[in-house]
Amino acid sequence: MNYVQAVEAPERNIGQIKLYDRAEAFAGMRAAGKIAAGCLDMLVAEVRDGVTTGRIDDLARQYVFDHGSLPACVFYRGYRNTVCTSLNHVVCHGIPGDRVLRSGDILNIDVTVIHGGWHGDTSRMYAIGDIPRKARRLMDITYAAMMRGIAAVKPGATLGDLGHAIQSYAESERTSVVREFCGHGLGRVFHDAPNILHFGKPGQGEELKPGMMFTVEPMLNLGSPAVKVLADGWTAVTKDKSLSSQYEHAVGVTENGCEIFTKSPAGLDQPHTLAG
Repeated sequence: MNYVQAVEAPERNIGQIKLYDRAEAFAGMRAAGKIAAGCLDMLVAEVRDGVTTGRIDDLARQYVFDHGSLPACVFYRGYRNTVCTSLNHVVCHGIPGDRVLRSGDILNIDVTVIHGGWHGDTSRMYAIGDIPRKARRLMDITYAAMMRGIAAVKPGATLGDLGHAIQSYAESERTSVVREFCGHGLGRVFHDAPNILHFGKPGQGEELKPGMMFTVEPMLNLGSPAVKVLADGWTAVTKDKSLSSQYEHAVGVTENGCEIFTKSPAGLDQPHTLAG
């Protein structure tokens, strides 16, 4: 896969890896990432027993608008909501609606905003009331796996190094890595090159270079990694109905490592720990 300077490329996925200007692009991504992360911070107090996933979506949409941004997912490939709400054995892309949250549920909320033309994309896990120990453990492992992947991001490393860091840790903790979904390039384009696999072999895949921007968003299951997409065309679930968990940050490669654009302004990157 080739690399191209972002200023010379059209604002669409052209199958090449865009290298962005560190000053302008990173500033734009910080601003967008802060709003997306702030939205998830706001929802910490709202995610509780008796609340519907539709209510969560309404609150998120209003927050995004109130902060001078647009919800990137609305009308994206026909999707009609601001966030994805993935409960229990839903791996990703769960659609908000009338489902009422109950004590014992675990929930991933995934939000993407467009602010000043830049995309802020992030997700977190939330615990509703008292959750099983195995569920809390799965969420802790997923967060740690994501952070291990991010720690592998630096110039000269490869996408295989990133994927291996996640896979080797996740599997050592007796969880499985979903293969069907991955992270993606990000910036002025929502889903751009390259694909960011959460499994891999050291030294393989594209080389990481300063100015690359993408998401790291592993999905881990307690059972088999196999998933299926339901008839709505969006909701992906574990085939064996085992619990699934996901965390996501947007990052940019710097001269000596990487910057996380979507860290929680309030320090709530792992909101499920607040319930414990």
